[in-house]
Amino acid sequence: MGVLFVTAEAYPFMKVGGLGDVAYSLPKSLKQIDVDIRVIMPKYKFPKKIKRKMKRVAHYTTYIGWKTVDCNLFTLKLDEVQYYFIDNPFYFYRTEAYGYHDDYERFIFFSKAVLEAIKYMDDFKLDIVHCNDWHSSLVIPLKDIYYRGNTIYDNIRTVFTVHNILYQGVYGKDLLWMLGLDEKEYFTEDKLRYEEGISFMKWAILSADRVTTVSKTYSEEIRQQHLGYGLSSILENKKHLLTGIQNGIDYDQFNPKEDKSIYFNYYCDNLDDKYKNKLKLQEDLGLVVDINIPVIGMVTRLVDQKGIGLLEGIINKLMNKNIQLVITGTGESHYEEDFRYFENKYDNFRAVLKFDEGFSRKVYAGSDIFLMPSKFEPCGLGQLIAMRYGTVPVVRATGGLKDTVEDYNKYTDDGDGFVFKEYNTIDFFSAIERSLDVFNNHKDSWNRLCVRIMNKDNSWRLSAAKYKNLYMKIAKLR
Repeated sequence: MGVLFVTAEAYPFMKVGGLGDVAYSLPKSLKQIDVDIRVIMPKYKFPKKIKRKMKRVAHYTTYIGWKTVDCNLFTLKLDEVQYYFIDNPFYFYRTEAYGYHDDYERFIFFSKAVLEAIKYMDDFKLDIVHCNDWHSSLVIPLKDIYYRGNTIYDNIRTVFTVHNILYQGVYGKDLLWMLGLDEKEYFTEDKLRYEEGISFMKWAILSADRVTTVSKTYSEEIRQQHLGYGLSSILENKKHLLTGIQNGIDYDQFNPKEDKSIYFNYYCDNLDDKYKNKLKLQEDLGLVVDINIPVIGMVTRLVDQKGIGLLEGIINKLMNKNIQLVITGTGESHYEEDFRYFENKYDNFRAVLKFDEGFSRKVYAGSDIFLMPSKFEPCGLGQLIAMRYGTVPVVRATGGLKDTVEDYNKYTDDGDGFVFKEYNTIDFFSAIERSLDVFNNHKDSWNRLCVRIMNKDNSWRLSAAKYKNLYMKIAKLR
């Protein structure tokens, strides 16, 4: 079983969000169960220590409309997984993956370059191409347009994973010239057309042999009109080919026993060392150092999807409680400005407005409670990481949050965290209050809860097996 995993980002080479983690840990887990999976991504402006390990495989060309464009294909191996890198300095010699004015052209080039790169993978018997989000979505339909009749490509089956349907790669139809496609034939409802523009993701969904999402509940939610962002009817029609497979986390990468980023290593048999992390985090942030004051943490992008507006709606009431709130992340400027204001207003609030993987781990380890009040959440990795570090999640019942966190029942002492259903400040604040009640007044129950969530299996073990089964079913279509 040969699988080419196509992604715009993969840890540790480039990571923007959850996709970067998935593109590292899922292939690693599949490799361990005898899937010959390889990853291909752009070659960004990497540090020299990474570039020195790379070996050039081939030089070739592809086309953007009438323009001939050079490509170099590089490779290296990490954790037994072979990685390939598409190199073109004009498009990818940059420090960030996204957010540039020419993203549409960069990822059109990437998709076309990936298809050509397959010709140079001589030792690879390729069965499945697995594309992720809109950045690599055009690989799937363009394979059938430009390579039909080529025996290498005709035997390849395709999987497309929707990590976040909000971001679809929607642009004007004037980009069709870059694809070398005729407007009359391809600017249609059954192909690229999306209202008066085009949607890269839509075409991949229509063209792929199978479509997956990153949780079971999210696969159901995106078939609803208010959460499908214009693609709900297409996904409903293709529901027999749509599967929700829950993301996991890499238990080697996120391991409080061995994590060098946190202050003190620990596990469920020595929670005292977890609380040492809390005390050190309080000290480093200039907070009152007191083990009995609950620390509430958030590691998040500061965008509307993550429920930041919901948090702002309760923050004055929340900060008047005997708690400490620590938020780290970056995002929309108005949210960053708001949090700077709150930090100046409240002595028990800290906003570390940067993306810092090491500091994020300190927040996971040093917090008692972790907030994820998302408006929608395809899977969510934050709640899984928090549980791995014994930090109790407070989440909204949506997408993967609903699938992975069972609401705590104080009468039976069961559950994984504190869950609220409706997207409103009353329910959110009530869920936080329930968590604080257990933390403050039922210490034995709280410690049992911490131990239970640390022992829960949220690794890739089960999900990787589901992907392997899916690949095997698709391969049998031949």
